[in-house]
Amino acid sequence: MSDDVFEFLLRLGDNTLVLGHHLSEWCGKGPVLEEDIALANTALDLIGQTQMWLGLAGEVEGKSRTADDLAMLRDAWDFRCCLLVEQPNGDFGQTIMRQYLFDQWHLLALTALAQNPNNQIAAIAAKAAKEVTYHCERSAELIVGLGDGTPESHARMQSALDLLYPYIGELFETDATDSAAHFDPASLRSAYDAGLAATMAEATLTLPDSRFAHKGGRTGARHSEHLGHMLTEMQWLQRAYPGATW
Repeated sequence: MSDDVFEFLLRLGDNTLVLGHHLSEWCGKGPVLEEDIALANTALDLIGQTQMWLGLAGEVEGKSRTADDLAMLRDAWDFRCCLLVEQPNGDFGQTIMRQYLFDQWHLLALTALAQNPNNQIAAIAAKAAKEVTYHCERSAELIVGLGDGTPESHARMQSALDLLYPYIGELFETDATDSAAHFDPASLRSAYDAGLAATMAEATLTLPDSRFAHKGGRTGARHSEHLGHMLTEMQWLQRAYPGATW
């Protein structure tokens, strides 16, 4: 496999790693016990998917780096996650909006990748899609419940949508890295927009008119300031005590 396929696998693994870590920050702090547990379980699903994507990336790279090495011993400029998953949790509404916007894309992407000519990529995608189907159903239900809820919850969800919507455009950029892995994110946009519009209409939320998109995360050209802060916390134990195990 080529270096582009290695980069492509980093994109998938870094998305789930960073989002999974952000969700884990809610553990013990959820608004109600059920949501606390659900967020932690979703985080565990995503970290499990990270193990598979980064594990395969390490095999493709051929330099004996493990999934743990790739997760814990790279600096921010080596990450290839999208800017959307880097965005901080904010309040519960912002966390759920970020989750829904990613879940909707994630499910479409995994469904497409389950047909990939690379058997290893297809197998991981098919396995992950089962979990992400549930993630997507759950986050969509919460979007509708909160958006079409009280005046305060509606206002918070609209604010979260306005804040995060400019980060979804990056998800649909197709470049040579994607092409090397036989993946075309741009082809997913129409289905994504249709699903997004239906959910937001049911939630009585208004989609922004602008299609402006922040870019740079997937290529590593420009990450947000939030990623470095998150990695400092996530990696500190392995950095301070190299090779530590328990």
